[in-house]
Amino acid sequence: MPANTTNAVARDGAAGVPEGAAPVPDEAVAPLLRGVTVLRRLTEADGGALSLSGLERATGLARSTVDRLVATLARMDYVRLDGRDVHLAPRLMELGNAYLAALRLPALLAGRADALADELDESVSLAVGDRDGIRFIHQATRRRAMSLSFRIGDLLPAERTAPGPLFAADWTPADWHRWHERRAADPRDDRFPAVPPREHGAVDEEFERRATRAADEGWALDDQLIEPGLVAVSVPVRAPGTGRVACVASVVSHTSRHTAPDLRSSLLPRLRAAVAAMEDDLRAAPPAQPGPPPSGLAVWTGASKQELGREFVESLARGLTVLTAFGEGRAALTLTEIARATGLTRASARRALITHEHAGLVAPAPDRTFALTPRVLSLGFPPLSRTSLPEIAQPHLTALAGRVHESAALAVLSDTGDEIQYTARAAGGRVLSARVTVGARLPAHATALGRVLLAGRPDAAASPVLRRVREQGHALVDEELEAGLRAVAVPVRDRTGRVVAAANVALHAARRTTEECLTRVLPELRHTAGLVEAELRVAGRFCRVAAV
Repeated sequence: MPANTTNAVARDGAAGVPEGAAPVPDEAVAPLLRGVTVLRRLTEADGGALSLSGLERATGLARSTVDRLVATLARMDYVRLDGRDVHLAPRLMELGNAYLAALRLPALLAGRADALADELDESVSLAVGDRDGIRFIHQATRRRAMSLSFRIGDLLPAERTAPGPLFAADWTPADWHRWHERRAADPRDDRFPAVPPREHGAVDEEFERRATRAADEGWALDDQLIEPGLVAVSVPVRAPGTGRVACVASVVSHTSRHTAPDLRSSLLPRLRAAVAAMEDDLRAAPPAQPGPPPSGLAVWTGASKQELGREFVESLARGLTVLTAFGEGRAALTLTEIARATGLTRASARRALITHEHAGLVAPAPDRTFALTPRVLSLGFPPLSRTSLPEIAQPHLTALAGRVHESAALAVLSDTGDEIQYTARAAGGRVLSARVTVGARLPAHATALGRVLLAGRPDAAASPVLRRVREQGHALVDEELEAGLRAVAVPVRDRTGRVVAAANVALHAARRTTEECLTRVLPELRHTAGLVEAELRVAGRFCRVAAV
């Protein structure tokens, strides 16, 4: 492995490990380590995107290596190429979803956190410890002009947060030693892009005192440690049986609404009551029932290698599929179970696990099982957790417009339910084409998009027109809204099957007959909607996907 790659990989170790402190194991899969580095550099980049040359500079890898890694990740739908720019893609969230599903805490506790946020009208978060940092696993954020920018998966230094002292109360001497090393090596917190750089040095003993106090009192406070104006109070949620801290619940506000002492006096009692209910939920939760593991992954990677040849790095693809073997009911797996779930040989699965352990993504247990760590969320989850439905749909609409050479669009119902609002569009490259702007509104009943959306409502069966649209799964409107305008639309459904949007293709009636719209355009439109829905299912599993 070239020296520049080794340094890039070492830098990606656990927070607090200096560069070069963790030698790369001989059996580590070098392309897999490089691919993980590429994903982490994209995660840290503004907007989750870098140019190919920017990615080359950020990783220290050769351009030819970057090109092959990106081609492989694009084949997996983990990134997409837009010209010379590389963007994280929603499908990548399946890696973080595997960790969150195995953890179970978001599924079991998110409802309580959301209800508390509604009750207090303040932001509420759930966080887990990630070595000497904390990482968010759920966010219930209030929508205000002054609102939080933290995302699910963001990593923060423990000493600058309210949850940090509660986790540090259980640290071993080795944990404290690692924390002191990290503080000395990174006094400004430059390794934590989710927080502003530290402006003033802090005394390490102060954090140690906060941890001792948190252990005694069972709660902790952040009085503007991250940045001026931001305050938070935290309480640990303890796992049944062991009593260990499973996660920490926090109420977060700003000083124009609550001072730090006010958080303690007015909000801490309600936070404690919510945490007690969360702990009751954990005790009452039935054992996780494992769903079917992924299948055919090794066959798929082999076929991709056969098709793309040298441009497809099979060892990277196979190594990343190992992470998807985990999930609900599959929190701890043996090597044999991982090999069986992925279709890989035991030798290939073992080398991938060694590599992931070095990268901090997997941790072994004394019973010879392996589990994902919170660090899996560092692979694209924070920027992608804020992805909206129009952002998911846009590249697919653009590809659709390019294939059918007509305009394509996405729309949702307005709050009143009698209009559609366009949320994304792609031009078809025609001189004469359907031109609408994002944000434009039209009567729902007179448009194909609107009829599809209305047909998705519970009361749609009362209308013969909408009942027919629901049965057909599409709507065709022929020159009803405007002379010469013909359009066909299909629904876009979320992971629960609810119609959340509609996609259409609109064109001039002289170019295609209604029959051609149904035989040539509609199949392409359905395919596009299916791609959007697949990404929406992944993105919406543990995150709220905004419709606009």
